[in-house]
Amino acid sequence: MEATLPAVAEELLKEIKKAFQETSHIPDALLLALKFVFGSSAVAALDLVDQHSVTRLVSPSGRAVYQVLGSSGKPYTCYASCHFCTCPAFAFSVLRKNDSLVCKHILAVYLSQATGACQELAVSDQQLASILLAEEEEEGLGTVC
Repeated sequence: MEATLPAVAEELLKEIKKAFQETSHIPDALLLALKFVFGSSAVAALDLVDQHSVTRLVSPSGRAVYQVLGSSGKPYTCYASCHFCTCPAFAFSVLRKNDSLVCKHILAVYLSQATGACQELAVSDQQLASILLAEEEEEGLGTVC
């Protein structure tokens, strides 16, 4: 079962996708709504999309994750199906403080999907596993039992 954002956020992202498909841009009213719903993450996420920082990594087994090159130059792994990102801001603002719906990286994934700006890269299952394991080790999670 896929996790969902609050209905207003889901509807806003659908409207953005629809408007972009029809006009190749996001109207100002929807940009304002994006800022209202997602706060300061909105502008930063749009910047990441403009810089083509979002890549969908797909393996032959059909597994896929997103990597977003953060403004610091560090890649973060994002799981759109459960709204999770490996960045420190997600851990702090979304999980710990609960004052944001998502971080700028996850929002950039959703916006790149809506605007068709998401790059796609085929990787082997082994490469994908290495990426995921590297994230675990970097976060100090060790091995999964």
